[in-house]
Amino acid sequence: MLHDPPKTGKSERPSETARLQTGALLIIAFAVVLFLLVQARFVLISLATAIILFSLTSDVINFIARQRIGPFRVPNTLASIAAMVLIAAALLTLTSILLAQINTVLVTTLSYAERAPSAVASLFAWLGEDSELAILNALRSVDISNYLRGAASQASGVTQATVLIILFVGFLFAERIWFETKLLSLVGDKAQAERVGKIIQSIIHRVNYYLLVKTVISAITGAMIFVLAQAFGLELATSLGIITFVLNFIPNIGSIVATALIALVAHVEIGDATTTLAVFSIAGVIQFVNGSIIDPMLMGRALRLSSFGIILSLAFWGAVWGIPGMFLSVPIMVMLLVVCSHVPKLRPFAVLLSREGLPESEKMLDQPIERDLFGQDIKRG
Repeated sequence: MLHDPPKTGKSERPSETARLQTGALLIIAFAVVLFLLVQARFVLISLATAIILFSLTSDVINFIARQRIGPFRVPNTLASIAAMVLIAAALLTLTSILLAQINTVLVTTLSYAERAPSAVASLFAWLGEDSELAILNALRSVDISNYLRGAASQASGVTQATVLIILFVGFLFAERIWFETKLLSLVGDKAQAERVGKIIQSIIHRVNYYLLVKTVISAITGAMIFVLAQAFGLELATSLGIITFVLNFIPNIGSIVATALIALVAHVEIGDATTTLAVFSIAGVIQFVNGSIIDPMLMGRALRLSSFGIILSLAFWGAVWGIPGMFLSVPIMVMLLVVCSHVPKLRPFAVLLSREGLPESEKMLDQPIERDLFGQDIKRG
């Protein structure tokens, strides 16, 4: 009796073809998204920064609204306008300070252009006279003025980005009134819309907490570096403090660059290897204590990000958006972690992104956020 041949091969072929087509479409979609991220980087960086700053508005508005003028409490409308003005003023002030310090560094660098190569080459004297001479010749061949002109042109774009960010925040601010209505219309289900709203609130709370802790730690570190530079009589003490404050928002790499920078400035200005080693050691201890002990202690389990994941995020967004991408890498990773935690098909990615492999659960999402960025009871606000 003849038997029909097994049909498993024929039934498997369409499914394999479908999987291959799906994989190819995913690769094409990723390539298109990556292309758009690179090509529209200026607008997208400004928009991402505006969204992160906009996430701070609710806590700032609540804080202002809790203040009293005599027996009267500040109206919510007035508090909203004041929050917008404060954010715009803070951005413009920070931009002006940063540009002033960049200008100071550029001018001072030109004055150091002649003696810097020999000072840096002297650090490699232990390799032998031939090696030191080769490094000196290589450094002298670098056209510093050309790099400084490029840095100056990039710095001029910071003002344009700041204005664009303020405009984005203003439009987002105007749209916040209808956000819940739009979300309900988009999702179509009230319970699902409330769940999405809780996910967004969880992202906002975690990003705000990260920014608060990072700002405090970076400010303390910058102040300590300023005191250290002043103690050794460095000319760029103020600039080094501000640059350290800014660089510390870049995870891991920022603190290393800031430590190397103050040691390099000390060696160029003073020219003594022992003093340079002392400055480098003290700055390294400051960065280690603040960044590796106090920072994780304050962060606690609020972020629960994998260290390896942070490095990958830093490398990816640094390659796509450059230095601004490095600053935005952690907030973007926090957003991805929370979103992936509550999408069943994406939860394996949340496990990989989380520190202990324990991403946010649904029970944690249902727990109300009782305190805002300023530690005040939300229910009473």
